[in-house]
Amino acid sequence: MSLLFPKCSRCNTSHFVAFLKNAHYVCSKCGYHLRLDAPTRLKMICDKRTFDPLDKDIKSVDVLDFPKYRDKLEKSMQETRANEAVITGTCEIQGHPTTIGVMEPNFIMASMGSAVGEKVTRQLEYAAENNLPAIIIISSGGARMQEGIFSLMQMAKTSAAVRRLNDMGLPLFTVLADPTTGGVTASYAMLGNVIIAEIDALIGFAGPRVIEQTIGQTLPQGFQRSDFLLAHGMLDMIVPRKQLRNVLGTLLHIHAQRPYKGR
Repeated sequence: MSLLFPKCSRCNTSHFVAFLKNAHYVCSKCGYHLRLDAPTRLKMICDKRTFDPLDKDIKSVDVLDFPKYRDKLEKSMQETRANEAVITGTCEIQGHPTTIGVMEPNFIMASMGSAVGEKVTRQLEYAAENNLPAIIIISSGGARMQEGIFSLMQMAKTSAAVRRLNDMGLPLFTVLADPTTGGVTASYAMLGNVIIAEIDALIGFAGPRVIEQTIGQTLPQGFQRSDFLLAHGMLDMIVPRKQLRNVLGTLLHIHAQRPYKGR
């Protein structure tokens, strides 16, 4: 978002960056919600000067000696100025304290390797230990293939952490942005107590083309888009980006008014 006149990736319309920022990076012509980096999302959601990072020094390790993986990690770190594909921490939203995690789509497609899974798990454990709710804003390409089985193990680890959080009577609110796919969808993304999606976000496990090739059938119009998932009971709500902060603040307020003590 550093260009003076960035283009909408869907309709190619150019926007003056100041106007686009004021519109929460939503195209004024086609309504497309442009993909955002993690720092921009944090600024949109958190109360000013309340974000405090957690586990910011955790990094991935090339445990399988996968070809060119170390180069990709170094390049992503330099381009995003982040150590991993998720930023976690604590903040306040409309005065309500919470933990928050935001995935960074510019870091190897925000894929979930062992470090991402560890950071998300630690966020959820910190929330449980400190009697705080948890919010995770997700945009991910799924499991990180360069880490093989170590990446897939994060699905079970993060899901267990969600269960422990819920056993303490604390909620997880997930926000699914475009795209939310693969092993992330198959784990904590769809385990939120309230599952929110942005408008027209792609959400699914395998991609539509892979599914069509596998089953030999043409999929319905809009399959795996947020409207389709909401109509089929997979989501709780679709929220325009400019309203997301208020919706999350309302959910946190409801939780604060009706705390559940857990088991």
